[in-house]
Amino acid sequence: MRRVERAARCWAALTIVFAVAALGAAPTPAAAAFDPAYEQSNYSKIDERGKRDAADPEFQALLRQKGAEREVERTQIRLDDPERDFNANLCSRHMDGCAGDVRLYDWDKNGFGIRRPVLWVARSGAILSGHLWMTRAGPAKRPGIVVTSGSVQAPEELYWHAGATLAKRGYIVLTWDVQGQGYSDTNGEGVDRDEGVPAQAGRPFFDPTEDALDFFLSSAAKPYVPRPSCTTGTSHAPRQERRVKEGRNAAFNPFADSLDPSRIGLAGHSFGAAGVSFVGQKDPRVKAIVAWDNLRAPSAPPATGCASAPESRTAPPITKPSLGISNDYGLFRMPNTGEPDPLGKSEASRAFSAAGVDNGQVNIRGGTHYEPSYIPNPYFSATLRGIDFVAWYTGAWFDKYVKGDASADARLLTTRWRDDAEEAAVDPTRDGNLFSRYYRSRLDIGLANGGRFLCEDLRPGECPGLTAADGEAAAYGYLKEANTPDAPASAGPPSQPTPPARDCRGRRRFTVGLSRPRGARIRRATLYVNGRRLRRITGRQLRASGRGRIRVPIRLRRRTTRPVRIRVVFRTNRGRVVFKRGFRPCGGPRAK
Repeated sequence: MRRVERAARCWAALTIVFAVAALGAAPTPAAAAFDPAYEQSNYSKIDERGKRDAADPEFQALLRQKGAEREVERTQIRLDDPERDFNANLCSRHMDGCAGDVRLYDWDKNGFGIRRPVLWVARSGAILSGHLWMTRAGPAKRPGIVVTSGSVQAPEELYWHAGATLAKRGYIVLTWDVQGQGYSDTNGEGVDRDEGVPAQAGRPFFDPTEDALDFFLSSAAKPYVPRPSCTTGTSHAPRQERRVKEGRNAAFNPFADSLDPSRIGLAGHSFGAAGVSFVGQKDPRVKAIVAWDNLRAPSAPPATGCASAPESRTAPPITKPSLGISNDYGLFRMPNTGEPDPLGKSEASRAFSAAGVDNGQVNIRGGTHYEPSYIPNPYFSATLRGIDFVAWYTGAWFDKYVKGDASADARLLTTRWRDDAEEAAVDPTRDGNLFSRYYRSRLDIGLANGGRFLCEDLRPGECPGLTAADGEAAAYGYLKEANTPDAPASAGPPSQPTPPARDCRGRRRFTVGLSRPRGARIRRATLYVNGRRLRRITGRQLRASGRGRIRVPIRLRRRTTRPVRIRVVFRTNRGRVVFKRGFRPCGGPRAK
């Protein structure tokens, strides 16, 4: 608990820079009369998610269980891949407030879809970590979304709701840790070690978003190659190539065969929202943007320059349809003391309208900066239904502007969030309207039928064209959408993380290194490969190690290009110790 409290204080202290730089100054109070009684009721909503989680013993037990499992995973990564350098990251331990929604951890194991870990090298030389999401059911070619996380410490797990729900809507999704967060490296490589450090300076939310797009759009025909660094112009491609050969990094997007590169969207939160607001307008490969707290017009240059590619820092014109999602309260637990400016959240949205580009800005009543990120810690709490609201509008926006689905109009024009039963059940005044009363929510979009919808205030529901017939089930929840069975494995793309390289013949012999259990006397060990017992490990193999390492030779019956899962069970005088490893004979990410 002390670690969580320290993390909370550190998070709050570090984010003050971004609060001023990225979110701007507090809005000027409007002339409307301020109602302290309403503010007290509205402000109390920020604890809804935290109270529910705290009162749920099953969730708390799962949070503890998954936190312990991730701690083992972290230790194993450090042993298996000591080159990676993420130990200084605040959320390198994915426990408590760094865990995200643990109910999504077994999404792939439960048969809801395919999630695969991937690693690649950024232009700074830092090793970046992420996951790809898709379902087996679906068309042969699918649109794609890249999700950039928020600042200070917002590991990708906080946004797995977007990975899961968008995958269910027919997308291939990349969630990833920016440099300096989660399991991505803190520093770059060699002469570029300090590029992107500290992350809060802003660079990792701009440059690596481009790098993530490059990796996402790579393929067997065009493998991923890092761009030259911004600081020195150094190419860190050799590091990427070496790690691919070692079977650590992915040579290209393992789901490339199913991705439609002409339909790509970007989503981002907090500083990530600033990054995607700029990169999305700048990059011709991007069709649409969703910015979670909050959308910015790309008129201002990004937080950092790029000496090796200064043209990448010129402000692009507004051309891409963009949606902003915000809330009543910001980074810190601080109530309003006066009536906010009702237009205070929609400055960027109105700039898009002035440019003649489709846009929207929707604001969550009683919401906080943490609505789009699932943080199971009371200090970073949020409303109960805010994350469902975020998932709904994010999916509908990308359905319309990336997928090209005409039915998305009805989901964007829905009235369901004006009278939500779950919201009313937890609201102090039984108000089921999720739209902010303080900040106006607006939409300015062209419709599939050739018409146009413009509404400057969605909360009253008085704009012509709003509809209750949005085509979805009456009760919507992101977990309901995410945790539904996928098609059988035979009905979709192969489940292996990365297609083998064309010239790879596979392997039948290799050696893995394991850490000798400290302070324990090994009595015997048993080796399992792909779930099957292979043999006992005894004698000299258990003693000959060096630096506490045990080298275990593996010999299979035949060559394989598929991932190999290895499990070694040690029986010691202190009990049973289990080590797990994954190995890819032909490169790409390791098996889990």
